Amino acid sequence: METTAAEKYRQLITFRLDDEEYGIETKKIRHIEEMMPYTRVPGAPDYIKGVINLRGEIVPLMSIRKRFGMEEKETDENTRIIILSSDNVTAGIIVDEVIGTLQIAEDDIESLFAHDSDTAAEFVSGAGKVNNRVITILNAERFLKI
Repeated sequence: METTAAEKYRQLITFRLDDEEYGIETKKIRHIEEMMPYTRVPGAPDYIKGVINLRGEIVPLMSIRKRFGMEEKETDENTRIIILSSDNVTAGIIVDEVIGTLQIAEDDIESLFAHDSDTAAEFVSGAGKVNNRVITILNAERFLKI
């Protein structure tokens, strides 16, 4: 009797920056928080907004809009902070709006860059096709290497 391997999927949290949809694997996400006050850190790169006090833990906060070279935008009631965590490193990224969770088949994810040295390839692990949507899948590990 022949057996076939079950199709592999990635579970993502999807979010928006401007009109573009992005996703990060849920296994790298610890929390999603509403926007909160932060304290600036003198001398930090311009994409580091500062640090937040997350239930007693000091967490660096990054503007991925700024990191991607996008124009900054005023926060609103939809703005969220996605708290990423891996290997005892934690950081928050500010997104315009969290859309929800999504399961995508590995077969529906394509690599976008031929060379890992490309600047964009630092942050992007691929693009997923879901119905008529294209979701840029980000590499959470890269954001944790601030």
